[in-house]
Amino acid sequence: MNKKVARTVSIDPAADILKVGRELHRQNLLAAADGNISVRLEKTKILITPQGTAKGSLTPGELAMMDIDGRVLTGAPSSERQMHLEIYRRCPLARAVVHAHPPTAIAWTLAKPALRELPAESLPEVILAAGRIPVVPYARPGSLDMARGLVPYLPHCRALILARHGAVCWGDTLDEAFRGIERIEHCARILATAVALGGLSSLPQKEVAALRALRAQIGDRLL
Repeated sequence: MNKKVARTVSIDPAADILKVGRELHRQNLLAAADGNISVRLEKTKILITPQGTAKGSLTPGELAMMDIDGRVLTGAPSSERQMHLEIYRRCPLARAVVHAHPPTAIAWTLAKPALRELPAESLPEVILAAGRIPVVPYARPGSLDMARGLVPYLPHCRALILARHGAVCWGDTLDEAFRGIERIEHCARILATAVALGGLSSLPQKEVAALRALRAQIGDRLL
């Protein structure tokens, strides 16, 4: 008999958002007013970081509230809120979204503008932890085009690199979405170091197939 895994619901989502903002800043995954974080409180209500505010020093009173249709309920939500709304509308399992500016991941899209996804066949952690990490074509930050650019990758991809801009991850929990950003940058650093040391090498195709089979058992969640 299949058993449903119980999920922990935070009793203080505002505090969780502030904690993630500080940690993103501490790890150099964003700077100054970069990035945004949101949590879906109910089916139609979303708590989100404000526009133009440093995520490493937010206070609870600065957070904003909006509904799934984009109506502002309180505060001044992020100028990139359309991206969050697109994810929530198309991903029923999404409970949190984190957008940050991981430097090495962004650098890959500058150095290799034709790149369509982070090289997965070189590194088992990409396959096992994320399945694949696509690169979404560039669109102006904060625009509807940026939000719409995510559509081809949803709901199956939970970790995405935004060309020349950053990365966005969503998850069943805020922790999953945050760890996805960590995973993207960690893998991007390893791959970039390998290129600097002489180039990437791929795993044998038989091993890639075995890893993908393991990933299929894990499902879409980020590890």
